[in-house]
Amino acid sequence: MKISISDAKRQLTELVRRAEAGDEVILTRHGNAAVRLVPVKPARDRTFRRALLETLRSSAATKAASGPSAARSQDFLYGDDGLPG
Repeated sequence: MKISISDAKRQLTELVRRAEAGDEVILTRHGNAAVRLVPVKPARDRTFRRALLETLRSSAATKAASGPSAARSQDFLYGDDGLPG
């Protein structure tokens, strides 16, 4: 739904309800889209964020332990004498 800013002033409460319900509400100025009303997503709680961080840390530790070290990752390019092979 597109509505001019001047008309939106009179209907702000209704427009907010519609945006919260999932309707796309776009405010226009001189016929051009200026602002979109969207609902705010609820913030994640502390326990969810902590669990997510722990999952990421354990995943990163597993990947780091399973692959070659960065210092030795290019060794296949060189011969025993240290020159490009």
